[in-house]
Amino acid sequence: MKQVPFATAAWMHGEIRQELDAAYQRVLDNGWFIQGEECRAFEEAYASYIGTDFCVGVATGLDALYLILKAMDIGAGDEVIIPSNTFIATALAVSHAGAKPVFAEPQMETYNIDAGRIEEHITSRTKAIIAVHLQGRPADMDRIFEIAKKHGLKLIEDAAQAHGSRYKGCRAGSLSDAAAFSFYPGKNLGALGDGGCVTTSDRQLADKIRMLGNYGSDYKYHHIYKGTNSRLDELQAAFLRVKLKYLDDWNEQRRTIAKRYLDGINNPQVILPPESTCEFEHVYHIFAIRCQKRDELETYLNSHEIGTVKHYPVPMHMQEAYGDFEIKKGSFPAAEEISRTILSIPLYYGMTEEETEYVIGKINAFES
Repeated sequence: MKQVPFATAAWMHGEIRQELDAAYQRVLDNGWFIQGEECRAFEEAYASYIGTDFCVGVATGLDALYLILKAMDIGAGDEVIIPSNTFIATALAVSHAGAKPVFAEPQMETYNIDAGRIEEHITSRTKAIIAVHLQGRPADMDRIFEIAKKHGLKLIEDAAQAHGSRYKGCRAGSLSDAAAFSFYPGKNLGALGDGGCVTTSDRQLADKIRMLGNYGSDYKYHHIYKGTNSRLDELQAAFLRVKLKYLDDWNEQRRTIAKRYLDGINNPQVILPPESTCEFEHVYHIFAIRCQKRDELETYLNSHEIGTVKHYPVPMHMQEAYGDFEIKKGSFPAAEEISRTILSIPLYYGMTEEETEYVIGKINAFES
């Protein structure tokens, strides 16, 4: 069997190469590379797809979260509750805004923030909750929304891994005050470079985010805020316009591959992720399994030319970047257990049934 990479965009880009080439040529011929028609058209299309009134293109997913927080006037002295089991961008956005990220435990079964553990972290300084739709499965948004409403907090979605997923029929990105998306190339909807956006139905918030990302300017050389430079460029917007048309089909194939894994992997040492349901529609940006002998399993799979990645090997409260918080090991046992045992296996558009069955067979044959 040939090598099975952890991920590849070769099939995806091969099928739409002519459209991507045409998009590149269109931008080059137009000669307008920042804040032009391509970005405006993508913002309109993506807002419609998500089900919000507005979409604001920005440079990265981290910037999207940061700009939301700044537009909400969250900063020094404030606290924002986030899951300890997430990519560091969630925490960095809070830190860059001047506020303090307050870590909360995830659910062992879903890897998402445990709604039942949020309120224990709320203080007089808490201003917002960031719900991360980790790996493409929506968080328990009804429960989190009720907590935010009860305590007068802003609710923000980190939807960087959840393009196209649905919670009770509504798209991730439409379930809060504002949502942040990343278009990093490896995402289900990825650019051919960095990119991100904010979705919201709050016009005032959208306008402020747009100004903050454009040097704080409402019109040329007139600056209302001390802003930054964070804009989705025309070329990436043009590529994203092409790819958005195919997102649902690509996600459906990911669910098909995930179903093969869920039905086929039967090694008792391996814990599988939750299935996609009507209530929590998963898009499997990542297919993460857990195993007490994770490192041995990874070495074994790699020896058989199967790519793997750990998402994520160190929880936020144990990262050196947040060592000044002086949080002791063992303070978040669920997050620590997930980080110690989690392993992501190959799943990508264009993955063949033969490749999928090969991965299943090797996992089932693993003996510690």
